[in-house]
Amino acid sequence: MSDELTQGIEWLGHASFRVTDSLVIYIDPWQLEAGTPADVILVTHGHSDHLSLEDIDKISTPDTAFVCAASCAQELRGPVHAVEPGDTVEIGALRVEVLPAYNTDKPNHPQEAGHVGYVLEINKRRIYHAGDTDVIPEMDEIRCDVALLPIGGTYTMDAAQAAEALHRIGPRVAIPMHWGRIVGLERDVERFRELAPETVDVVVLEQTT
Repeated sequence: MSDELTQGIEWLGHASFRVTDSLVIYIDPWQLEAGTPADVILVTHGHSDHLSLEDIDKISTPDTAFVCAASCAQELRGPVHAVEPGDTVEIGALRVEVLPAYNTDKPNHPQEAGHVGYVLEINKRRIYHAGDTDVIPEMDEIRCDVALLPIGGTYTMDAAQAAEALHRIGPRVAIPMHWGRIVGLERDVERFRELAPETVDVVVLEQTT
């Protein structure tokens, strides 16, 4: 079941992913060597490791659609959907639900900044990309098959907190992110795996270049 749910999901390092389904979707592309042209690019917030115009230029075409936190919209060119938590966007077969992402005990991502996470629904599969966040009450309302969660600490929740988030969200599969570059080590991945609920299959993806 995990293979079926994670099919077409590639971790590009840090918080960057490519989801290949009936559309090619990137989330927070950063430090890419190259890439398949994007149908849709989603940006969670404006920090340089999430909104990288250099990397967006490598994968975007005149037809690429963007979904981004409202604060990022002026940086992008083309069909841009500027969103806030609570919004929903439909692009072809893709439905995007916009969720809040913020820190509760750190100054880096204040709630009032309007940073976001996303639930991508495509071909009956729901994939949650949490963005840069701590454990927040809104997670109690999230329903997804696959959860992409930051585990590195410092700027986001750490491994133990991410495991707590799994109890709130209840996905079938969890994929750790936001580790291996700026913050987060392999021991954080193992800690996350150890603390995850038995009902959740933790899948650690090899980074795709």
